[in-house]
Amino acid sequence: MKIVVSGSIAFDYLMRFPGRFRDHLIPDKLDRISVSFLVETLTRERGGSGANIAFNLALLGERPILMATAGEDFAEYRAWLEQHGVDTSAVRDISGVYTASFFANTDVENNQIGSFYTGAMAYAKGYRLAEALPVRPDLVVISPNDPTAMSELAEECHQTGVPFLFDPSQQVIWLDADFLVHGIERCHLLVVNEYEWEMIAKKTGLTLDRLTAVGKTVIVTHGGEGSRIYAGGERFDIPVCPVTRVVDPTGVGDAYRAGLLKGIASGFGWDLCGRIGSVAAAYVLEQQGTQNHHYTLPAFVARFRTVFDDEGALDRWLSVPEGA
Repeated sequence: MKIVVSGSIAFDYLMRFPGRFRDHLIPDKLDRISVSFLVETLTRERGGSGANIAFNLALLGERPILMATAGEDFAEYRAWLEQHGVDTSAVRDISGVYTASFFANTDVENNQIGSFYTGAMAYAKGYRLAEALPVRPDLVVISPNDPTAMSELAEECHQTGVPFLFDPSQQVIWLDADFLVHGIERCHLLVVNEYEWEMIAKKTGLTLDRLTAVGKTVIVTHGGEGSRIYAGGERFDIPVCPVTRVVDPTGVGDAYRAGLLKGIASGFGWDLCGRIGSVAAAYVLEQQGTQNHHYTLPAFVARFRTVFDDEGALDRWLSVPEGA
C-alpha cells in the first residue's frame, strides 16, 4: 500500500532549569520582563508529526513517503529517516531557512516556557501532491502542518479522489470552524484525541452520529483509557497496551496513528487495527523523545500476543520481508 504522510518535520530543543521560574518573576513588572535562565541540560530530539508518523510506520515494515518541507539543516535528519525505512524523496529542501524547531525550557515544577520557529514549515503551502510524487498514492495522511498547506492538500485529494486521513491534532486550537469542516467533510478517516474532538464539536456543531451516518470513520483517543473507533455503525473500544514504565508521552499519538495505518494497509478489521496502534504507542511512552525506540516485526508481534489475541492474523507480517 502506497501511503503518503504529510505534516511537519521539526527539531525539539529541550532544556531543564534547576529552579522555579516563579522565583525569578516580579508580578508587577511583567510588562517589562527581561530574564535569563541558566539551564543544566540541553537535548535535541528529532520530531514533527509527519516525520514521527512516517518513522513509526517504517518500523512496522512499510515504506511511507514523507511529504513535507525542511530547512538547510535537514541532511542528517534525512539520513536518519532513510536509514529507518522512510522514503524522503518528497521532502522539499528550502534554502536560507532552518527546519521548524521547538525550544522548550522546563523548571523543577514542570512549568514550561517555549517558543516555536515555523521555519521551512511555512513553505509547505503551495506544495501539491502532484509535484511530490509521480504516481497516485493509495492513502494520504494530513497531519499538523502549515494550516494553508493542510487545506490545500485536503482539497487536492478530494478533487482527485485520493482517500485521506485527517489529523488536525494540536492545530485544532488555531483552526476556525470553516477550515475544520472543510477537512472533515472531505476525509475518509478523522483521528483526534478526546479534548480535540470536544473543541471540534463546539466550533463546528458536528456530531459523531452525523459523521458516521455519512460513512466517516472517526477515531478518538482517550489517553490512559484507550481509544474508540466509530466505523460502519459500530463502536470499537480499544484498550491500552501495558507499559514497563511511563517516561514521555510526546509522540505517543503519532505512533498510535502509525499502528492504525499498518493495520489498514494489512487489510485488518478495526478492532485489530486499534490494538496494533495501542502497542505501537506503548513503545514511545517508554522512551524519552519521539524516535528513540526500536523493534523488529517479530518482536512487535511477540509483544502484541502477550496482551492481545490476533487469532494468527499477524503471521502474514512474519512471512514477508520488512519493507516489501
